[in-house]
Amino acid sequence: MADFLQKIGEAEARARALEEQLADPGLASKPSEYQRLGKELAVEKPLVEVGRRYRALIAELADAREMLGDEDAEIAEMARADLQRLEPERDELEQKLRELLVPADPNDARNAILEIRAGTGGDEAALFAADLFRMYSRHADGLGWKIEPMSASDTAGGGFKEIIALFSGTGVFRDLKYERGVHRVQRVPATESQGRVHTSTVTVAVLPEAEEVDVKIDPNELRVDVMRAGGPGGQSVNTTDSAVRLTHLPTGLVVQCQDEKSQHKNKAKAMKVLLSRLLELEQRKAADERASERREQVGSGERSEKIRTYNYAQNRVTDHRAGVTLHKLDQILEGEIDELLSAIRLELSEHFDSADPEKTAAG
Repeated sequence: MADFLQKIGEAEARARALEEQLADPGLASKPSEYQRLGKELAVEKPLVEVGRRYRALIAELADAREMLGDEDAEIAEMARADLQRLEPERDELEQKLRELLVPADPNDARNAILEIRAGTGGDEAALFAADLFRMYSRHADGLGWKIEPMSASDTAGGGFKEIIALFSGTGVFRDLKYERGVHRVQRVPATESQGRVHTSTVTVAVLPEAEEVDVKIDPNELRVDVMRAGGPGGQSVNTTDSAVRLTHLPTGLVVQCQDEKSQHKNKAKAMKVLLSRLLELEQRKAADERASERREQVGSGERSEKIRTYNYAQNRVTDHRAGVTLHKLDQILEGEIDELLSAIRLELSEHFDSADPEKTAAG
């Protein structure tokens, strides 16, 4: 309990400091800095709010325990009833605090670029890629996030070979970063006449949105190719050379965008994705140098890791990292993924609780 109260106090101090910075009139001329501080404060607020409720509850519990020894039997009975009511609530709040106290990622306050790609399974994988994008879109709608499609390569059957979108709002990267990895689906395709279950995979990448100050690109290291956009099966989307492909020569990273009719808009969107991929690359290199011990304990979130299985016949979703199975796949595909995210955060908190403090701090 003492550790919880200490951590809550630290979060309250950080929130006060951020509020003081946001109140500085000089920030009016620095909109990007104001926005950054506002997002950082939004990340701290859940811990501060839960901490306030926890502190009040601890005081109520102390009062109830004190009244247990009262000579008045009726008062003592009321105290016992209060303890029975308050103790489960305390346990629930402590579980929530464990989730919120998982060491913060410096990118948690950022928006996120979500990249979904069909893996093994052909058309069935492409259809499931569309299902996952719809799941994340429903989750985003429920939280008031905004979604801006950046690039899409769809199939004639209504699936996606690849779709990339920017998700904007409070706590976007903090939530979606847990979705990185390989998602496996087991179901009977609509075209399967024998009723056999097929297994397909989809990969999900989640990149923190890069800001201009994060990554600098030398124009001499960037190749820009302009071409005519194409649709499913090679059909023409428009008759102008509006599609843009960017190639970052030092790393070989390639980004293409054709969603917009304007060449300039497509280039801007492609640049945003490229900057975020470069930021992820730089941060991954830095993390490799200073936190290899921690990654061994909690997992690296690499795209090659199978993180989750969706079994349609059993209406089942299993998250392999948290060891959690839920028999409500239909609800999860409608965007109700909070229970899965909560289970993963708890799993991470247990790893950090048992980790060497110096190793944890190193990450």
